[in-house]
Amino acid sequence: MKIICIGLNYMDHIREMNNPIPEVPVFFLKPDSSIIRNNKPFFYPEFTNDLHYELEVVLKINRLGRNISEKFAHRYFSEIGLGIDFTARDLQRLCKEKGMPWEMSKAFDGAAPISEFVSKGKFNDLGNIRFRLEKNDAIVQKGTTSDLVFKFDSIISYVSRFITLRTGDLIFTGTPVGVGPVQIGDRLKAYLEDELMLDFFIK
Repeated sequence: MKIICIGLNYMDHIREMNNPIPEVPVFFLKPDSSIIRNNKPFFYPEFTNDLHYELEVVLKINRLGRNISEKFAHRYFSEIGLGIDFTARDLQRLCKEKGMPWEMSKAFDGAAPISEFVSKGKFNDLGNIRFRLEKNDAIVQKGTTSDLVFKFDSIISYVSRFITLRTGDLIFTGTPVGVGPVQIGDRLKAYLEDELMLDFFIK
């Protein structure tokens, strides 16, 4: 099982990060050791002093696929959930400045807490799903999938040109505006529409 993450996929977040608008989906990978399940706590790593949350809608791939046509991409996932793409922002800046890959800022152990998954059939319109993140009961991120630069089917089709998708793979689809730091003692709660999906502490 692999985790594929899409970067720079909401316009307001692209502006927030002072990045150019990508012409095609930008993606990177996290290992399965990044996953935290069942609302277990996240332990703040010693190698960073600037750890940021990035809440994302996550697709769970349900069948084997390669070079998937966009018109058939909807057949390759039946469940969605939420995940947090934790980012060591100081390490990411350092890697970017040196022109180096920045997996160490994104792919470390525990960097991908994920929720349980729900049937996509619960939603009337996958292109207009609301989600939000609360830090210590204050809303810090709000998004809707209507604001995606690259929609779900486009992402699946594009990524499958390069990487074979397998059952159980996860695709993090990008984060909206409002990314920011966490500290030890913070509590994060994430909602898909109005359903609580994640609720855990930073330790």
